[in-house]
Amino acid sequence: MTRPLVCITGASSGIGQALALRYHRAGWRLALVARRADAVQQWADAQGIPAADLLVLAADVRDVDAITAAGRRCIAEAGLPDVVIANAGISIGMDTADFADLDVMRATFETNNLGMAATFQPFVAAMCQRGSGKLVGIASVAGIRGLPGHGAYCASKAAVFAYCESLRGECRPHGVQVVTIAPGYIDTPLTQRNRYRMPFLMAPEAFADRAYSHIGAGVRTRFIPWQMGVVAGLLRLLPGWLYDRVLAGRPRKRRQNE
Repeated sequence: MTRPLVCITGASSGIGQALALRYHRAGWRLALVARRADAVQQWADAQGIPAADLLVLAADVRDVDAITAAGRRCIAEAGLPDVVIANAGISIGMDTADFADLDVMRATFETNNLGMAATFQPFVAAMCQRGSGKLVGIASVAGIRGLPGHGAYCASKAAVFAYCESLRGECRPHGVQVVTIAPGYIDTPLTQRNRYRMPFLMAPEAFADRAYSHIGAGVRTRFIPWQMGVVAGLLRLLPGWLYDRVLAGRPRKRRQNE
């Protein structure tokens, strides 16, 4: 019997790399997508992942033609995945008063939202026809409420929640599950530049363990760690005036050149 296959974008570092290692250790075959395919291959070699268990695909999720072609190549060379994890994402501070930062918003939405849809696109019809599979979108607790200087990222991750919920309704009748995983603060290159306190900071390996379990269970939405789920629930309940007061004086997210 063929062992299960997982396809993961943004697999060259951080969460994506930790997820790849967790699935490998559970006996899954890997299709790993990243802009830096050479870095992924070097990492896989260092981990001792056999060539027969690995397909490395070079693509930038912002390039719709490239990422959809990578998905089709995955199906042709490794088979239709059991799980597809749209993990690739960026987080850059922005200042709407600065004209140049409109490009930051464009890049963020192209990566975190259009890139996610383009990642899923080659697999949706085939999974629905097969009657099984999981599509996993990586959201963020930051998608619950807006944070100063974080407008592009917060808005993009709020959109991930809504997009995955919409896709879930479309795929459920065909036996395909759509899972939304919302990390809190994970110790990765994306968070290491933050200049504010990060409660419940979690190692990528610990995050990957929990995400693997939740994806396997086919949950709809899960915040990791669970404490951040409590925080998210409280943030939803705060009236606007109180939330504004809580945010008063909070440092802004670092911009690209800061």
